[in-house]
Parts: sequence; structure tokens; C-alpha cells
Amino acid sequence: MKTGSGVRMATGNGENSYAANSRLQEKAILETRPMLRKAIEEVYKSLSDRRSTMVVADLGCSSGPNTLRVVSEVIGAVQFYTRKSEEQRRAVEVQFFLNDLPGNDFNLVFRSLEQLEDLGGKETQPYYVAGLPGSYYTKLFPSRSVHFFHSSYSLMWRSKFELFLTLRSRELVNGGRMLLTFLGRNSEEMMMHGDVSTLFELVAKSLQSLVLKGRVEKEKLDSFNLPYYAPSVKEVKALINESKLFDIEHVRLFQSNWDPQDDLDSDVVLDCASSGANVAKCIRAVLEPLIVDHFGVDIIEELFMVYASVVAKHLEKAKAKYPIIVASLKKARH
Repeated sequence: MKTGSGVRMATGNGENSYAANSRLQEKAILETRPMLRKAIEEVYKSLSDRRSTMVVADLGCSSGPNTLRVVSEVIGAVQFYTRKSEEQRRAVEVQFFLNDLPGNDFNLVFRSLEQLEDLGGKETQPYYVAGLPGSYYTKLFPSRSVHFFHSSYSLMWRSKFELFLTLRSRELVNGGRMLLTFLGRNSEEMMMHGDVSTLFELVAKSLQSLVLKGRVEKEKLDSFNLPYYAPSVKEVKALINESKLFDIEHVRLFQSNWDPQDDLDSDVVLDCASSGANVAKCIRAVLEPLIVDHFGVDIIEELFMVYASVVAKHLEKAKAKYPIIVASLKKARH
């Protein structure tokens, strides 16, 4: 794939859209909230002028409620530390840049911004929001112009992590911060029961069943490739340290159930068929545009019906959980 191309989510806010099926991503944002607030606190303390502007960029913002959630979390954190400060209050204005590929549903994003008006009433920090279409594997900002980068569930699509780090390091101010959340794997071994690689193997299995039915050409399946790699925590740490561009403030792995509607910590799936359908909706919202581009639209409904059944059967063995890596980084001093 070209650097400027890539996976886009299902647009709009209908039943099969990403906006309507992104609860898994919402849960990750809530899980990583303490690290985000800590990073914003450090950025806030670094702003020395009485009147300052904090520049924040959400990379791979997509569309829907999670885009607004990130904005609201940052605004809430800035407002909290403004009130907490024993010094004279600084009038910190926040400039947000919401970045994704040009195919992202930015129209939905901007229509949704009206919902932010009720976030904090009259006390809300002054903030400004702009869309920024483009690949985050290219230069997006002037040098040393951004205070904080956030990216959640976006970097899972590529293995160009070193390029990403280089570009962001150039764009961050001295001491700037970055919070990255992405799907990973539990160990150096691949293909664990809950690893995302297993989940995509089930997509391949479902496509193979359509080949056997004559619904998909074998050559089409053979040439289909998902631009995806799931790193381990060890790999992430090693690459960041080798780059010498960032100091690791904190990195850890947590898990989230495949079924985004399942909030239980137990290892038992109460309804495998229902969970299979929920997982299928979630994955469809992410993969549908890619699959349509390669196979055409005619197989979509049948494919994800098969996929829901295949996932349900997989969950009968045991509950499956995504390994998710979160890394809080600070630009290194040189």
C-alpha cells in the first residue's frame, strides 16, 4: 500500500457504521484515561506564559462518539489543572487537530461538535477544533509545534512504527508528550486464543467458506492482504529505546473482551451466538471498506453472517480477549 492510503472505517452513523460500533475503542479510552490526564498535567505545567496555547492532535481520530470523548477528556483535564493550580490562573486555550485519512467521515465529526457545547458550561476552557486529512506516516505539522499527540487503535495497521516516531518527534515541542494505544499480543508467540491475529484468521476462514461456495474467487482470496502487525510489549519497548527519540514514561498491556458489549471479567461467555454477532458488527465496521474495495459489495452480508457463526464457535472453547498495549512517551532531550 502507498503511504498515503490505508484502512478507513465504515462511514456515517448507521447500524453498520464505525460510529455505531466503536464501543471497544471507547473502553480503551476509558481504561487509559489516568495516563492521558497525567500527560496533560505535565504539558500544562510546562506552559510558562500567563496566556498559553496547548496544541493537541488526535491521530487516526475516525468519527463518532470516541472522537468527541478524546476532546472532552483533554478539555476536562486542562480545566481541572487550571482550577487546581495555586498560581494565578492561566488562560490556556486548546487547539485540537483531528487527523485521519481523507476518506474519513469528517462531515460527521464536525456535525457532532455541537455536542461539546454542554461539556463544561461557562467554565469550559477556550478550545478550537480543526480537521487535518492526511496520513500520519507523512509530515503533518511544522517542527516543534505540537504539545501532545494521542492515537488510539490506529497504529495497529502498520509496521512503520519507527517512521511514525521520527515524524512525531520532529513535530513535538521540547518535552512534548504522546499517548499511544494499539492492539498487540501477549507474548513472543503468535496465534494465542484471544490475540487479534486469531480474529483475522477467522476472517480468512469465513472468506474461504465463500470460496468453497463459489461466491468468491480463490485468486481474489489469495491476493487479499490485511496491512496489520501486532507487536509484543517487548518489541515496542525495544524499538522506542533504539530510536532514542522518546523516553518511556509508562507502558503496559491490558485486555478487553472480544465482545465489546461484554463487560464481565469472568472467563465464561454467556451467549456465544450473541457475542459472535457483536464481534462481527465491530469487525465489519473496521474492515468493510477494505473488503468491498477488494471483493465487491455483494458478499458483505453473507460474509459477516458466516463470520459471526465462526466466531461464536471459537468462543465456545473459551472467552477471547484482545491484548492492548498503551504507551506514554515523552520527547527525549538531545
